[in-house]
Amino acid sequence: MSDAAPETDTLQEPEHDPAAPAPLNVPRTPTGNPEVDAQLERLADADHLATDGHVEVYEDVHRGLRDALTALDARPGPPAPSSSYEHRS
Repeated sequence: MSDAAPETDTLQEPEHDPAAPAPLNVPRTPTGNPEVDAQLERLADADHLATDGHVEVYEDVHRGLRDALTALDARPGPPAPSSSYEHRS
């Protein structure tokens, strides 16, 4: 005869961990600019990270948005209007 207690298979439900990462479900409205929209979608990556991992995502998105704005400044704009004023002496 064995003195060991019989093993029972007990299924335990996982406990809710309030400190676990949870999606923020913040809506992101498309801007129509593919570069900017891609950066905004990248923010969703923070939903699956612990809070200390958010900084890396935010810095990456900030860098991408800054690059997109810089690219807008680098594009040539429309030509300057010609002057209709002629200097006569």
